[in-house]
Amino acid sequence: MGEGIIFKALSGFYYVDDGQRLVTCRARGKFRHKKETPLVGDRVTFTPLEEGTGALDAILPRKNEFQRPAVANIDLLVIIASGAVPVTDPFLIDRVVSIAEGRGCGSLICINKWDLEPAEDLYETYRKAGFATFRVSAETGEGVEALGQAIAGKVCAFTGNSGVGKSSILNALEPDFGLATGEVSDRLGRGRHTTRHVELFRLKNGAIVADTPGFSSFDTEGMELRAPQELQYTFREFAPYLDQCRFQGCAHVKEKGCAVLEAVKAGAIPRSRHESYVRLYQQAKEVPEWKRRQMRGE
Repeated sequence: MGEGIIFKALSGFYYVDDGQRLVTCRARGKFRHKKETPLVGDRVTFTPLEEGTGALDAILPRKNEFQRPAVANIDLLVIIASGAVPVTDPFLIDRVVSIAEGRGCGSLICINKWDLEPAEDLYETYRKAGFATFRVSAETGEGVEALGQAIAGKVCAFTGNSGVGKSSILNALEPDFGLATGEVSDRLGRGRHTTRHVELFRLKNGAIVADTPGFSSFDTEGMELRAPQELQYTFREFAPYLDQCRFQGCAHVKEKGCAVLEAVKAGAIPRSRHESYVRLYQQAKEVPEWKRRQMRGE
């Protein structure tokens, strides 16, 4: 019996890293009967067969899972942003951070292209909100070493809107990757899609990383599954104020006596973060509860 992590899944084959090699596995029929789908990042057990092949036997308990992209057991979501073209909308960051917080997954904010446009406001917003935030330039190497130290030994997923330099940063962290970086279109202001599937890579510092599609496809269904009243717990800087509101069940949108709104007014909570919360709250309210239950399979 072997044990390892699925590093890649293609055309019904699962490539399991057991710490020494990649074992090409097929899933046993019981997975299909149970309607279980192994995901990249799953810790699994398998039976070794001939010539480096194997049969998947079981999926070990998951820490978390995401469907878009299809990946499991992520310790840290590394969100790549940029103050240069293409400029990242903070709402895109906040939406993904909210998903991660709701799944028990850490978040790290990496602001790339610092040599082109120092995005100090963006940096301060997330630093003050309590997130590990890094100034980075994949071009000059600024901040790359510090980023590498922050993710050492963790299973990470790299994401960000197209063109911000996810693959370039991975190449800077591990030059042997040789990942396609693509070019930013001057006309459209966004990058070509150069990452076609999720695949894990092991870095020399012990980190395991995944390069994933951009924000546009990052688990949007995950937001629709969450009830509006649950969103407040996915904005970590709200926590000290949640039990101080005048009225029980406060939505923290425009209510009188809301401690969260007072904290925003005082500058203790970044205004852009609260604006993102309100936007997500309004979106969640538009999903009927019956539809939310249906999507959860209840």
